[in-house]
Amino acid sequence: MKDKETLECEALAAEYAGLLHAVQSGVAACIGAGIADDVSPKHLRVGVNSALIDVAAMAELLTEKNVITRLDYFRALVRVAKREREAYEAKLSARLGKSVRLG
Repeated sequence: MKDKETLECEALAAEYAGLLHAVQSGVAACIGAGIADDVSPKHLRVGVNSALIDVAAMAELLTEKNVITRLDYFRALVRVAKREREAYEAKLSARLGKSVRLG
């Protein structure tokens, strides 16, 4: 039987995955609408790799030092992913002249 914190972390991880899908849809829509900058494959890959390394290192360090818990980390992931989704919704809504909701 999983403990309460593990179950909540799993639920937050699933919510985070859904939010990332919404952000991905927003990026694709911006590219399709011609309102995206710096979308060359090399630029995108370097950015993604750098972000993954940075986030993984910080999360590992903070949890190892008991500064934050896994639950704190997942809550923050979801909170920040929601802001990113909202930013793409606002950008696309402004560009397309109608309300856009992603995910």
